[in-house]
Amino acid sequence: MINPKKIEELAKQLSENLPTGVKQFAAEFEERSKQVLQSQLMKLDVVSREEFEVQQHVLLKTREKLEALQAQVAELEKRLAD
Repeated sequence: MINPKKIEELAKQLSENLPTGVKQFAAEFEERSKQVLQSQLMKLDVVSREEFEVQQHVLLKTREKLEALQAQVAELEKRLAD
């Protein structure tokens, strides 16, 4: 079995021995990739975590009220049937 530490050491040695132009390209590619991902994510129609949690709380309260109203309706229907 291959020792994972040896693989990491080899990868580190390879990256350290890359020509400067290639290292620069890799850094530029990483930076540009981040920029593209950020810009594309900004285009998505998403909500913040805070807004999501607020809406989740509102939904929970609405469900509680609905369940209470359903119980009241059931009780009123029971009284009318008697």
